[in-house]
Amino acid sequence: MPTDYDDEHDDRPRPRRPESSAIENVIPFRNALALAAYYSSIFTLIPCVIGLGIVGVIPIVLGILGPRHAANDEMARGRAHAWVGIIIGGLEVLAGCGVIGTFIYLLVAGPQWG
Repeated sequence: MPTDYDDEHDDRPRPRRPESSAIENVIPFRNALALAAYYSSIFTLIPCVIGLGIVGVIPIVLGILGPRHAANDEMARGRAHAWVGIIIGGLEVLAGCGVIGTFIYLLVAGPQWG
């Protein structure tokens, strides 16, 4: 007679553990929101330099939605990608505000060279 500890004779269906590949640990392709947060934070660094740091809001929003998706879907990963998107997006917004603030200050103060 099989006991609770005897897995050899136990015919109950077992829940399958999600299998992950090595590439999925690096690129979370099942969590598109986290991946989009990461890539959008990297690609919006260029507009950030010219004062358009407001585009950093996009990776922040996607980075917030990424871990929520990962919490609901056991196959999705990408929390680190989401956090990178949030952090870089926040820095882009701060840098953009700094560039715009400096530009406004220079317009208001006028030339101080002489």
